[in-house]
Amino acid sequence: MKLSLFSDYSLRVLMYAALKDGLFQLDDAAAAYGVSRNHVAQVIHHLAKLGYLRTQRGRGGGVRLAVLPAEVRLGKLVRETEDQPVFVECFNPVTNTCPVIGACRLKSVLAGALNEFYASLDRYTLRDLITGPQQSRLGRTLLVSKSQNF
Repeated sequence: MKLSLFSDYSLRVLMYAALKDGLFQLDDAAAAYGVSRNHVAQVIHHLAKLGYLRTQRGRGGGVRLAVLPAEVRLGKLVRETEDQPVFVECFNPVTNTCPVIGACRLKSVLAGALNEFYASLDRYTLRDLITGPQQSRLGRTLLVSKSQNF
């Protein structure tokens, strides 16, 4: 299983927002991870539509976390950001051409594994990703202006 870049960036932007614990600029998040501003803008837009982020336009505007980090279940978030719910061809009855459908157990085995993957992620929250012994290092790495590193 491979997560899309969109899901990866979604997780990272939410980690940044949770660590920032206040208003931040889109450019700051993009610079912190060294990723495209355009990609981060798309992620922020989607996460705001889902209710994870709040955006504020105009002077003094920016982005902030709209929920508590402990309320963000990672499995739910990944389900909402993954654009490829079809794991293998036989998962999609519209496009399936597999001749052994109905006689093969592969679909049920893979579906079970996928469900366990998401169930495992559901045991963790955004808070789990940003707290603990790595919290200060994570904060120093992401929240220090890149211009200060030179």
